[in-house]
Amino acid sequence: MSSEGVSYMSVCDASLPAATAFCFLEDLRWDFTARIDMVKVTLAARPYPFLEFDNSIASLQQQYNLKGAPALEVTLTEVQEDLKTRPLQILTPEEVELTNNVANGHAEQHSDSGQNQRLEPVTAPGILSLVLNIMCASLNLIRGVHLTEYTFQDDYEGLWNVGAFLLAFFCCLCQCHLYLFYSSLKKVKSVSLLSVIVLCNCFLFGLRNIWQLLFHLGVAILATLLTLNRKLHNRTNDCGV
Repeated sequence: MSSEGVSYMSVCDASLPAATAFCFLEDLRWDFTARIDMVKVTLAARPYPFLEFDNSIASLQQQYNLKGAPALEVTLTEVQEDLKTRPLQILTPEEVELTNNVANGHAEQHSDSGQNQRLEPVTAPGILSLVLNIMCASLNLIRGVHLTEYTFQDDYEGLWNVGAFLLAFFCCLCQCHLYLFYSSLKKVKSVSLLSVIVLCNCFLFGLRNIWQLLFHLGVAILATLLTLNRKLHNRTNDCGV
């Protein structure tokens, strides 16, 4: 709970009623307000400026541990009624971690995706996959542009081949992007890109030999496997105080 620029937090056992925990925080707030001048709170600039209040916290904690409830029953009743009108918001560990990351500049929130996740560092096989994928994309683009010149001079039936080359080029670039950056529905997108690349290369069987097809398909499969196996980066907890 927060009041007058000061936040009060307590770590309790899971079996402790929420009303009792909030009563403890309420008593703590009243005690802190009575003992500490709010001007000192406003001017506080260094960490842990109110260490002298530790004795009051320990005394209040001992009182709750011995009695198991606040001294005034009226306070507990009021808190229980307040919790009925304003239910508690339960935070998951993922939400707490995300909030901590945003507060410390490790992640940003966006209105479209909700959050920006960080992936594990790029590995050596990942770099190899990116290089091969860029090579395949370049080959598809060169063949597609080169075939376009002859298509418009002779006949327009080869436009399907040009489209297959350019579509394969686009899918290779999308595979690189999908491996490097976090994306929702990663599995669906990866499998869809792989399926399109397979279909394009099957369609281009007459313009490519079997070894060229196997090379392009092998690179696409490798990129898909590495993309699916690249997990979110679990950042170690820091002291974000």
